[in-house]
Amino acid sequence: MPFANFKVPEKTLTVKQKEEIVTRTTELYVEIYGERARDNTMVLIEEVADGGWGIGGDVLTLAMLGEAEPAGVGDA
Repeated sequence: MPFANFKVPEKTLTVKQKEEIVTRTTELYVEIYGERARDNTMVLIEEVADGGWGIGGDVLTLAMLGEAEPAGVGDA
């Protein structure tokens, strides 16, 4: 079963953006493995709490990266 796991900062994607990730990832696996992969492809989008991730040993936050406002809670 093809499996993709995306970890993203919480509240930075809308429902529509998450749907697009799932759809496009599934289509990619179908291109690679053929149509048989469509019904078995699992795509998981995990939202990581602000400050719960980092690069190069440094903890990062949306504020540090210049994100003025994350996507609205009603959109997620």
